[in-house]
Amino acid sequence: MARPRKNPADNDLPPRVSRGRSAFEFKPAGGGTIRLCAFDAPMSEIWAAYERLLKDSKEQHDFASLVDRFFTSADFNALGKRTRSDYRGYARKVVKPFGRMSPSDIQPQHIRKYMDKRGLKSTVQANREKAFMSRVFRWAYERGIVKINPCHGVRQYTETPRDRYITDKEYKAIYASADLLVRVAMEISYLCCARQGDVLALRRDQLLDEGIYIRQGKTGVKQIKAWSPRLRAAVAMSHELGTGPGVVSTFILHQSSGGRYTAAGFANHWRKAKEEAVKNYPDLNFDFTFHDLKAKGISDLEGTLQEKQQISGHKNIRQTATYDRKIKVVPAVDGQNKVNKNPG
Repeated sequence: MARPRKNPADNDLPPRVSRGRSAFEFKPAGGGTIRLCAFDAPMSEIWAAYERLLKDSKEQHDFASLVDRFFTSADFNALGKRTRSDYRGYARKVVKPFGRMSPSDIQPQHIRKYMDKRGLKSTVQANREKAFMSRVFRWAYERGIVKINPCHGVRQYTETPRDRYITDKEYKAIYASADLLVRVAMEISYLCCARQGDVLALRRDQLLDEGIYIRQGKTGVKQIKAWSPRLRAAVAMSHELGTGPGVVSTFILHQSSGGRYTAAGFANHWRKAKEEAVKNYPDLNFDFTFHDLKAKGISDLEGTLQEKQQISGHKNIRQTATYDRKIKVVPAVDGQNKVNKNPG
Protein backbone atom coordinates (compact mmCIF):
# COMPACT_ATOMS: atom_id res chain seq x y z
CA MET A 1 0.00 0.00 0.00
CA ALA A 2 1.36 3.43 -0.97
CA ARG A 3 2.29 5.68 1.93
CA PRO A 4 0.14 8.82 2.52
CA ARG A 5 1.34 12.00 0.85
CA LYS A 6 2.21 15.17 2.73
CA ASN A 7 -0.62 16.98 0.95
CA PRO A 8 -3.84 14.93 1.34
CA ALA A 9 -5.09 16.46 -1.93
CA ASP A 10 -2.36 14.55 -3.74
CA ASN A 11 -3.38 11.09 -2.53
CA ASP A 12 -5.30 10.48 -5.74
CA LEU A 13 -2.27 11.15 -7.96
CA PRO A 14 -0.75 8.22 -9.90
CA PRO A 15 2.34 6.49 -8.46
CA ARG A 16 5.59 8.48 -8.72
CA VAL A 17 3.66 11.59 -9.77
CA SER A 18 3.98 14.74 -7.65
CA ARG A 19 3.79 18.52 -7.85
CA GLY A 20 6.84 20.11 -9.37
CA ARG A 21 7.73 23.77 -9.58
CA SER A 22 5.34 24.54 -12.40
CA ALA A 23 3.48 21.32 -13.25
CA PHE A 24 2.69 17.77 -12.19
CA GLU A 25 5.75 15.63 -12.80
CA PHE A 26 6.56 11.94 -13.08
CA LYS A 27 9.80 10.72 -11.53
CA PRO A 28 11.03 7.43 -13.05
CA ALA A 29 12.72 4.89 -10.80
CA GLY A 30 15.91 5.35 -12.76
CA GLY A 31 16.03 9.06 -12.00
CA GLY A 32 15.05 12.23 -13.80
CA THR A 33 11.81 14.15 -14.11
CA ILE A 34 9.15 14.12 -16.84
CA ARG A 35 6.52 16.85 -17.07
CA LEU A 36 2.96 15.50 -17.27
CA CYS A 37 0.52 18.42 -17.28
CA ALA A 38 -0.30 21.80 -15.74
CA PHE A 39 -1.48 22.32 -12.16
CA ASP A 40 -4.97 23.24 -13.31
CA ALA A 41 -5.47 19.92 -15.14
CA PRO A 42 -8.27 17.72 -13.76
CA MET A 43 -7.36 14.40 -12.15
CA SER A 44 -8.69 12.47 -15.16
CA GLU A 45 -6.27 14.30 -17.46
CA ILE A 46 -3.36 13.63 -15.09
CA TRP A 47 -4.12 9.91 -15.07
CA ALA A 48 -4.55 9.86 -18.86
CA ALA A 49 -1.15 11.53 -19.31
CA TYR A 50 0.38 9.05 -16.86
CA GLU A 51 -1.04 6.04 -18.72
CA ARG A 52 0.15 7.39 -22.08
CA LEU A 53 3.62 7.82 -20.64
CA LEU A 54 3.71 4.25 -19.38
CA LYS A 55 2.47 2.96 -22.73
CA ASP A 56 5.09 4.96 -24.65
CA SER A 57 7.80 3.86 -22.24
CA LYS A 58 6.86 0.22 -22.73
CA GLU A 59 6.79 0.58 -26.52
CA GLN A 60 10.24 2.16 -26.53
CA HIS A 61 11.65 -1.00 -25.01
CA ASP A 62 9.95 -3.60 -27.20
CA PHE A 63 11.43 -5.43 -30.17
CA ALA A 64 9.60 -3.25 -32.70
CA SER A 65 11.27 -0.19 -31.20
CA LEU A 66 14.65 -1.92 -31.33
CA VAL A 67 14.16 -2.59 -35.05
CA ASP A 68 13.27 1.08 -35.59
CA ARG A 69 16.45 2.14 -33.80
CA PHE A 70 18.49 -0.22 -35.97
CA PHE A 71 16.91 1.28 -39.09
CA THR A 72 18.15 4.74 -38.06
CA SER A 73 21.67 3.52 -37.29
CA ALA A 74 24.84 4.14 -39.27
CA ASP A 75 25.26 0.36 -39.61
CA PHE A 76 21.97 0.05 -41.46
CA ASN A 77 22.57 3.07 -43.68
CA ALA A 78 25.95 1.63 -44.69
CA LEU A 79 24.25 -1.40 -46.25
CA GLY A 80 23.45 -1.61 -49.96
CA LYS A 81 20.14 -0.24 -51.22
CA ARG A 82 18.80 -3.70 -52.08
CA THR A 83 19.81 -5.11 -48.68
CA ARG A 84 18.10 -2.23 -46.87
CA SER A 85 14.94 -2.86 -48.86
CA ASP A 86 15.08 -6.59 -48.10
CA TYR A 87 15.60 -5.92 -44.39
CA ARG A 88 12.50 -3.73 -44.23
CA GLY A 89 10.52 -6.55 -45.81
CA TYR A 90 11.85 -9.07 -43.30
CA ALA A 91 11.05 -6.66 -40.46
CA ARG A 92 7.38 -6.55 -41.43
CA LYS A 93 7.25 -10.33 -41.02
CA VAL A 94 9.08 -10.73 -37.71
CA VAL A 95 7.58 -7.70 -35.97
CA LYS A 96 4.13 -9.31 -36.13
CA PRO A 97 4.96 -12.09 -33.62
CA PHE A 98 7.86 -10.42 -31.78
CA GLY A 99 7.09 -6.69 -31.96
CA ARG A 100 5.52 -6.25 -28.52
CA MET A 101 7.99 -8.50 -26.71
CA SER A 102 10.87 -7.10 -24.74
CA PRO A 103 14.10 -7.96 -26.58
CA SER A 104 15.48 -9.49 -23.37
CA ASP A 105 12.49 -11.85 -23.21
CA ILE A 106 13.11 -13.30 -26.66
CA GLN A 107 14.89 -16.64 -26.27
CA PRO A 108 16.33 -19.22 -28.70
CA GLN A 109 13.26 -21.42 -28.30
CA HIS A 110 11.08 -18.55 -29.55
CA ILE A 111 13.26 -18.18 -32.64
CA ARG A 112 13.09 -21.94 -33.24
CA LYS A 113 9.31 -21.95 -32.91
CA TYR A 114 9.07 -19.11 -35.44
CA MET A 115 11.43 -20.91 -37.82
CA ASP A 116 9.41 -24.13 -37.60
CA LYS A 117 6.16 -22.35 -38.41
CA ARG A 118 7.60 -20.07 -41.10
CA GLY A 119 9.45 -22.98 -42.68
CA LEU A 120 6.17 -24.68 -43.53
CA LYS A 121 5.65 -22.01 -46.21
CA SER A 122 9.21 -21.07 -47.11
CA THR A 123 12.42 -22.37 -45.60
CA VAL A 124 14.43 -19.79 -47.54
CA GLN A 125 12.41 -16.88 -46.16
CA ALA A 126 12.61 -18.38 -42.67
CA ASN A 127 16.39 -18.34 -42.99
CA ARG A 128 16.45 -14.76 -44.28
CA GLU A 129 14.17 -13.46 -41.54
CA LYS A 130 16.14 -15.23 -38.83
CA ALA A 131 19.37 -13.76 -40.25
CA PHE A 132 17.79 -10.29 -40.12
CA MET A 133 16.81 -10.74 -36.47
CA SER A 134 20.34 -11.92 -35.70
CA ARG A 135 21.72 -8.78 -37.35
CA VAL A 136 19.49 -6.56 -35.21
CA PHE A 137 20.40 -8.39 -32.01
CA ARG A 138 24.10 -8.27 -32.86
CA TRP A 139 23.85 -4.52 -33.29
CA ALA A 140 21.99 -4.23 -29.97
CA TYR A 141 24.45 -6.52 -28.15
CA GLU A 142 27.43 -4.43 -29.22
CA ARG A 143 25.75 -1.38 -27.68
CA GLY A 144 24.78 -2.96 -24.40
CA ILE A 145 21.06 -2.97 -25.16
CA VAL A 146 20.73 -6.76 -24.84
CA LYS A 147 22.86 -9.35 -23.08
CA ILE A 148 22.53 -12.18 -25.61
CA ASN A 149 21.74 -12.78 -29.25
CA PRO A 150 18.92 -15.36 -29.08
CA CYS A 151 19.47 -16.32 -32.72
CA HIS A 152 22.87 -17.84 -31.98
CA GLY A 153 22.77 -21.61 -31.97
CA VAL A 154 19.43 -21.81 -33.76
CA ARG A 155 19.94 -23.95 -36.86
CA GLN A 156 18.90 -22.67 -40.25
CA TYR A 157 17.33 -24.80 -42.94
CA THR A 158 19.65 -26.36 -45.49
CA GLU A 159 19.35 -24.53 -48.79
CA THR A 160 20.00 -26.10 -52.16
CA PRO A 161 21.83 -23.59 -54.37
CA ARG A 162 19.98 -22.71 -57.56
CA ASP A 163 21.68 -24.38 -60.53
CA ARG A 164 19.50 -23.39 -63.50
CA TYR A 165 21.67 -22.51 -66.48
CA ILE A 166 20.03 -20.79 -69.46
CA THR A 167 21.31 -22.34 -72.68
CA ASP A 168 22.10 -20.23 -75.72
CA LYS A 169 19.12 -21.75 -77.51
CA GLU A 170 16.75 -20.80 -74.68
CA TYR A 171 18.21 -17.29 -74.51
CA LYS A 172 17.75 -16.71 -78.24
CA ALA A 173 14.20 -18.08 -78.10
CA ILE A 174 12.98 -15.76 -75.38
CA TYR A 175 14.90 -12.85 -76.92
CA ALA A 176 13.11 -13.42 -80.21
CA SER A 177 9.75 -13.51 -78.40
CA ALA A 178 10.31 -10.39 -76.29
CA ASP A 179 9.49 -6.74 -76.86
CA LEU A 180 12.20 -4.09 -77.24
CA LEU A 181 12.28 -3.23 -73.54
CA VAL A 182 12.97 -6.81 -72.48
CA ARG A 183 15.52 -7.33 -75.25
CA VAL A 184 17.61 -4.36 -74.11
CA ALA A 185 17.32 -5.39 -70.46
CA MET A 186 18.32 -8.98 -71.27
CA GLU A 187 21.41 -7.96 -73.17
CA ILE A 188 22.63 -5.51 -70.53
CA SER A 189 21.97 -7.94 -67.68
CA TYR A 190 23.73 -10.81 -69.46
CA LEU A 191 26.70 -8.87 -70.83
CA CYS A 192 27.31 -6.91 -67.61
CA CYS A 193 26.41 -9.73 -65.18
CA ALA A 194 24.03 -7.24 -63.61
CA ARG A 195 20.97 -7.63 -61.41
CA GLN A 196 17.56 -6.57 -62.65
CA GLY A 197 17.33 -3.68 -60.17
CA ASP A 198 20.67 -2.26 -61.30
CA VAL A 199 19.66 -2.55 -64.96
CA LEU A 200 16.32 -0.79 -64.46
CA ALA A 201 18.05 2.01 -62.53
CA LEU A 202 20.60 2.78 -65.28
CA ARG A 203 20.72 6.44 -66.33
CA ARG A 204 22.22 8.07 -69.40
CA ASP A 205 24.90 9.79 -67.30
CA GLN A 206 26.26 6.33 -66.42
CA LEU A 207 27.35 5.85 -70.04
CA LEU A 208 31.03 6.78 -69.96
CA ASP A 209 33.76 6.72 -72.58
CA GLU A 210 35.20 3.56 -71.01
CA GLY A 211 31.90 1.74 -70.57
CA ILE A 212 28.81 1.63 -68.34
CA TYR A 213 29.29 2.71 -64.73
CA ILE A 214 27.33 0.45 -62.37
CA ARG A 215 27.17 0.69 -58.59
CA GLN A 216 25.58 -2.53 -57.41
CA GLY A 217 22.55 -1.84 -55.27
CA LYS A 218 23.05 -4.98 -53.18
CA THR A 219 26.77 -4.91 -52.45
CA GLY A 220 27.68 -1.30 -53.20
CA VAL A 221 30.54 -2.46 -55.46
CA LYS A 222 31.40 0.09 -58.16
CA GLN A 223 32.53 -1.03 -61.61
CA ILE A 224 32.77 0.22 -65.18
CA LYS A 225 31.66 -2.49 -67.60
CA ALA A 226 33.89 -1.95 -70.63
CA TRP A 227 32.24 -1.43 -74.00
CA SER A 228 31.99 -4.30 -76.44
CA PRO A 229 30.31 -4.17 -79.86
CA ARG A 230 27.35 -6.17 -78.55
CA LEU A 231 26.95 -3.96 -75.45
CA ARG A 232 27.05 -0.80 -77.59
CA ALA A 233 24.38 -2.30 -79.84
CA ALA A 234 22.14 -3.04 -76.84
CA VAL A 235 22.38 0.53 -75.56
CA ALA A 236 21.79 1.85 -79.08
CA MET A 237 18.54 -0.17 -79.21
CA SER A 238 17.31 1.64 -76.11
CA HIS A 239 17.06 4.86 -78.11
CA GLU A 240 14.13 3.27 -79.94
CA LEU A 241 12.06 3.21 -76.73
CA GLY A 242 9.51 5.93 -77.30
CA THR A 243 8.46 8.80 -75.06
CA GLY A 244 5.59 11.25 -75.14
CA PRO A 245 5.82 14.54 -77.06
CA GLY A 246 8.48 16.78 -75.57
CA VAL A 247 9.52 14.15 -73.01
CA VAL A 248 13.20 13.38 -72.49
CA SER A 249 14.17 10.58 -70.14
CA THR A 250 17.33 10.27 -68.09
CA PHE A 251 16.86 6.49 -67.87
CA ILE A 252 18.11 3.95 -70.40
CA LEU A 253 15.02 1.79 -69.88
CA HIS A 254 12.05 4.10 -69.53
CA GLN A 255 8.31 4.36 -69.90
CA SER A 256 6.62 6.72 -72.36
CA SER A 257 6.33 9.21 -69.49
CA GLY A 258 10.11 9.20 -69.13
CA GLY A 259 10.03 7.53 -65.73
CA ARG A 260 11.87 4.34 -64.90
CA TYR A 261 10.20 0.96 -64.75
CA THR A 262 9.36 -0.50 -61.38
CA ALA A 263 10.16 -4.15 -60.69
CA ALA A 264 6.45 -4.98 -60.92
CA GLY A 265 6.02 -3.08 -64.18
CA PHE A 266 8.99 -4.79 -65.80
CA ALA A 267 7.81 -8.18 -64.50
CA ASN A 268 4.70 -7.86 -66.67
CA HIS A 269 6.83 -7.44 -69.80
CA TRP A 270 9.06 -10.36 -68.79
CA ARG A 271 6.04 -12.57 -68.13
CA LYS A 272 4.58 -11.79 -71.57
CA ALA A 273 7.91 -12.58 -73.22
CA LYS A 274 8.00 -15.99 -71.53
CA GLU A 275 4.40 -16.70 -72.51
CA GLU A 276 5.19 -15.91 -76.15
CA ALA A 277 8.31 -18.06 -76.01
CA VAL A 278 6.33 -21.02 -74.69
CA LYS A 279 3.94 -20.72 -77.64
CA ASN A 280 6.66 -20.15 -80.22
CA TYR A 281 9.09 -22.77 -78.94
CA PRO A 282 7.07 -25.55 -77.25
CA ASP A 283 10.04 -27.91 -77.30
CA LEU A 284 12.06 -25.69 -74.96
CA ASN A 285 11.84 -25.16 -71.21
CA PHE A 286 11.52 -21.61 -69.88
CA ASP A 287 11.46 -22.32 -66.15
CA PHE A 288 14.09 -19.67 -65.42
CA THR A 289 13.96 -16.18 -63.95
CA PHE A 290 15.36 -12.89 -65.19
CA HIS A 291 17.92 -13.07 -62.39
CA ASP A 292 19.24 -16.29 -63.94
CA LEU A 293 20.58 -14.14 -66.80
CA LYS A 294 23.27 -12.85 -64.47
CA ALA A 295 24.22 -16.44 -63.70
CA LYS A 296 24.40 -17.19 -67.42
CA GLY A 297 26.74 -14.24 -67.89
CA ILE A 298 29.07 -15.38 -65.13
CA SER A 299 28.91 -19.00 -66.33
CA ASP A 300 29.81 -17.99 -69.88
CA LEU A 301 32.84 -15.95 -68.80
CA GLU A 302 36.19 -17.51 -69.56
CA GLY A 303 38.80 -17.82 -66.85
CA THR A 304 39.17 -19.04 -63.30
CA LEU A 305 36.63 -18.56 -60.55
CA GLN A 306 38.84 -15.80 -59.12
CA GLU A 307 38.82 -13.98 -62.46
CA LYS A 308 35.05 -14.35 -62.68
CA GLN A 309 34.71 -12.90 -59.19
CA GLN A 310 36.56 -9.76 -60.26
CA ILE A 311 34.20 -9.25 -63.19
CA SER A 312 31.02 -10.13 -61.31
CA GLY A 313 31.72 -7.75 -58.43
CA HIS A 314 30.97 -10.33 -55.75
CA LYS A 315 32.56 -9.67 -52.38
CA ASN A 316 33.58 -13.29 -51.88
CA ILE A 317 34.29 -16.21 -54.16
CA ARG A 318 31.53 -18.37 -52.65
CA GLN A 319 28.93 -16.03 -54.14
CA THR A 320 30.56 -16.29 -57.54
CA ALA A 321 30.59 -20.08 -57.30
CA THR A 322 26.81 -20.19 -56.85
CA TYR A 323 26.40 -18.26 -60.12
CA ASP A 324 28.87 -20.36 -62.11
CA ARG A 325 26.37 -22.96 -63.34
CA LYS A 326 27.50 -24.22 -66.73
CA ILE A 327 28.26 -27.92 -66.59
CA LYS A 328 31.96 -28.43 -67.21
CA VAL A 329 33.15 -30.64 -70.06
CA VAL A 330 35.93 -32.90 -68.81
CA PRO A 331 38.00 -35.43 -70.75
CA ALA A 332 37.44 -39.14 -70.63
CA VAL A 333 40.22 -41.22 -69.16
CA ASP A 334 41.64 -42.09 -72.59
CA GLY A 335 41.25 -38.52 -73.80
CA GLN A 336 43.78 -36.94 -71.48
CA ASN A 337 47.14 -35.92 -72.90
CA LYS A 338 49.39 -37.64 -70.44
CA VAL A 339 52.33 -39.96 -70.50
CA ASN A 340 51.95 -43.14 -68.53
CA LYS A 341 55.36 -43.67 -67.04
CA ASN A 342 54.43 -47.10 -65.72
CA PRO A 343 52.57 -48.91 -68.52
CA GLY A 344 50.75 -51.90 -67.23
